[in-house]
Amino acid sequence: MTENQEFIYASIRNQVRSGLFSLEEIELNIFEEIEDNGFEKEISNEWALSTIEKEIKALDTDSEQWEKETDVDKLVKVFDALCKENIIALHCAGYTMSDGETEVVEIEVELRNHGIQSDGYCFYHQQDLEAAVNESRNLFLAFQKIDNEDEATAVAVGKRIVQKLKEYGFKTNWEETVHRRIEITNFCWKKKFDNTTRDLLDYEQVLELMLNNKK
Repeated sequence: MTENQEFIYASIRNQVRSGLFSLEEIELNIFEEIEDNGFEKEISNEWALSTIEKEIKALDTDSEQWEKETDVDKLVKVFDALCKENIIALHCAGYTMSDGETEVVEIEVELRNHGIQSDGYCFYHQQDLEAAVNESRNLFLAFQKIDNEDEATAVAVGKRIVQKLKEYGFKTNWEETVHRRIEITNFCWKKKFDNTTRDLLDYEQVLELMLNNKK
């Protein structure tokens, strides 16, 4: 592959292995990425489609050996449990820390419109997910409380998140400081897209979990 093909291939692999996007979404994303980077003369849509198909087949083969409950399955349960305990927990929140914080604030605004203030938040962003997909064997979680400048309050939020992770069998690396994110160690990202199951990017479901728990 050329350097540009390798760049697009990495994007295809990340999107397929994330398990968050349908085939149609991946195709559209990749076509747009090829066009936005000016790769149309070098990389054909046919090559992109063929590569996407190969990656999906490879994932299908790999998934046959997965355990019944993957780390991703357990993480979904952790995040849902945190939401029910009034902590905003978002999957793949934007591409950067700043993006994730923006997504969290949007949820907080909706909560406050219903007379509720969260106890804190956590999220991982797309770059964190890509690192996990590429077998870094860890996943980092950002955490804080909206409009908070008190370190003890933030650390207390972090401790609640770590405790919940431990309840579901995860091991963590964190020095109980606001200056470092919570690291879930030995985390293996295993997920296939399935349009009949939960859409982890639908943050309306996060809002519903938190609102329903307050009724």
